[in-house]
Amino acid sequence: MIRTKSSDELKIMRKAGSIVAECHALLNQAIRPGVNTQELDSLVEQHIRKSGATPSFKGHHGFPASICVALNDEICHGFPRSQPLKEGDVVTIDIGAHYQGYHGDSAWTYAVGNVAPDIRQLMEDGEKSLFLGIEQARSGQKVGEIGHAIQSFAEPLGYGVVREFCGHGVGRELWEEPQVPHFGLPGMGPQMKAGMVLAIEPMLTLGNWRAQVDSDGWTARTVDGSICVQYEHTVAITDEGPVILTKLL
Repeated sequence: MIRTKSSDELKIMRKAGSIVAECHALLNQAIRPGVNTQELDSLVEQHIRKSGATPSFKGHHGFPASICVALNDEICHGFPRSQPLKEGDVVTIDIGAHYQGYHGDSAWTYAVGNVAPDIRQLMEDGEKSLFLGIEQARSGQKVGEIGHAIQSFAEPLGYGVVREFCGHGVGRELWEEPQVPHFGLPGMGPQMKAGMVLAIEPMLTLGNWRAQVDSDGWTARTVDGSICVQYEHTVAITDEGPVILTKLL
């Protein structure tokens, strides 16, 4: 069942999203060579709890941390670790905050120091693909328009668009209906309407789009070892157009 949210619920979700955005602002200052992602996990958890929220991911289906980490060829759902980040790495940090019964969810890819030009371009295009998808999140349109906009932008540039993982509804549950693929044909999927809230989170690679999961049962990575980036916002569909909830107040 697809749940729509009232204006009062959206106000709470806007606060949940702003807490996530504050965490990303902290990470933007903290990520550098020599820092490890366990330290970043502690930084995020402390800020979420100080803000009167709880980490959405910690304990979700048994996940052990407050952030999901994806380093270089990893796609999503990796654990924080003690190894320091190195110059030239890229790291995606996915954060969820649960505030007054509702979730905010956003992921961003960060450069660790200076990265290679093709990786920097991938990051820029990955972020652009997110906003092209968000632009299609409008009442009356089908969910498939979001993925079609992302795929039709990214694939002609030579990028892989990960298909095994998709966006989703957000609300009282971290993952709600509908699923939001980042590829596909226009005119497909459920019709969007005001009050729906979606996590749109395209994952682009420099190579093959296919994923494989490590022996830990969580960490997904590209099958060919190619670099992957991900950009995600939680977005409310309104009569006036899409509204990003995971940004600073």
